[in-house]
Amino acid sequence: MPVNLRQNVILANPKSEEERAQAAGSCVRKLNIAIPALLDGIDNRTERSYTGWPDRLYVIGKQGRVVFKSAPGPYGFSPHEMEKALRKSL
Repeated sequence: MPVNLRQNVILANPKSEEERAQAAGSCVRKLNIAIPALLDGIDNRTERSYTGWPDRLYVIGKQGRVVFKSAPGPYGFSPHEMEKALRKSL
């Protein structure tokens, strides 16, 4: 993507779990992400399981179940509804 080139965010597609973890760690540091970040396996099992395309937002509850799933994004995202689900699940 052009914006990636301008911002010098160029990552090769990882070929191993270690490469994926290094790329994710770099993104977390550079973007100053302060919330826990989870990493999908190199087999993309989680992505396939949660039908991540098109983009969606999920809240996973304490029991490991989906308690909120947004409409397809970005136009289907509802931060207010997601916040309510987060508060309810705490």
